[in-house]
Amino acid sequence: MPSSRFFITGWICFSLALLAAEEGLADSSGLDLPSRTGPVEVRASFHVLDLQHIDDEAETFEFSGILTLVWKDARQAFDPVKEGVPEKLFHGSYQFDELSPSWYPQVILANASQVPETQGILLRVKPDGTCTLIQDLHAVAREELNLRRYPFDRQHLEAVFQVIGFQHGEVSLVSDGQPVTEEAERISVPQWRLESVDGRFTDLHAPYLGQGAKAAAMIVSFEVKRQAFFVVRLVIIPLLIIVGLSWCVFWMDRASLADRMSVSFVGLLTAVAYQAMLSDFMPHISYVTFVNAFVSISFILMSATAGVNLLVCLCDRHGHFEKGDLVDRRCRWLFPLAHFLCILTAFLVLFFYY
Repeated sequence: MPSSRFFITGWICFSLALLAAEEGLADSSGLDLPSRTGPVEVRASFHVLDLQHIDDEAETFEFSGILTLVWKDARQAFDPVKEGVPEKLFHGSYQFDELSPSWYPQVILANASQVPETQGILLRVKPDGTCTLIQDLHAVAREELNLRRYPFDRQHLEAVFQVIGFQHGEVSLVSDGQPVTEEAERISVPQWRLESVDGRFTDLHAPYLGQGAKAAAMIVSFEVKRQAFFVVRLVIIPLLIIVGLSWCVFWMDRASLADRMSVSFVGLLTAVAYQAMLSDFMPHISYVTFVNAFVSISFILMSATAGVNLLVCLCDRHGHFEKGDLVDRRCRWLFPLAHFLCILTAFLVLFFYY
């Protein structure tokens, strides 16, 4: 008697397991690609909500937007009369992850600096099997910046969205009318002006899929220009005035060496203070920017005024008064000219060579 009960119980468990396996196989039929005869076309678009922050030193930018993917999967078609709904909606992460049985394209931010944050997700399935995935995204992307023209620089920022796990011959991204949209009046970035937003589709290398493999990608690009007046009024204009005042030593009495040297050293100390101030808000990078070159040129020329003071004093000690006067007169125009030419050279090199 116990053996028969054991046999019946085992048979029931086996039957239930077999039934569950059959149901699992039936449910998994929608997890494969919708089509194997060609690439699955996914219409992609991105709506930019905001561009929050651009970090010069970390070479990252923070943005948010809504990513929309549209594709057709005939296996998800249904009869709206039988189902009692004109459209199936899967709200939030739980319904999308746990209840939605369909295949969907996973698009990642390939140049993400940190894991993107998602606030909401919605999957809409129409009776003919057309699926629309709408996902809110807040992300920080990495982009190499060229700051040599700082603070008169422009930057080209790119957010690279790439299909993961499938080559471009399996899943392709195509335009859904206008690939990128934005509300320019709502986008405000401190010290920057957004000039344009654009999008394009391409195929990018995906080495993890095999040698020479490529995956479909959509690139959202931002063209931004720095608002330079902050640095101009804080550094460039005050330092120009200080440099000009340091040249007043060429009009001072030759005999007052101490007074002339005091003026020169005050200018030098001010330039050093400005360099220390720049280190607080300037990106810590290895190459020279325009504002670095401007401060360095000003510092060198103000240092040179101390050398001219000593030269004029030396001429006086040897009785060469006319020679000392000649040095002062020539320095009155040589120093401004040298300052202008050096800054112009730095400007031309940084703006046209790089």
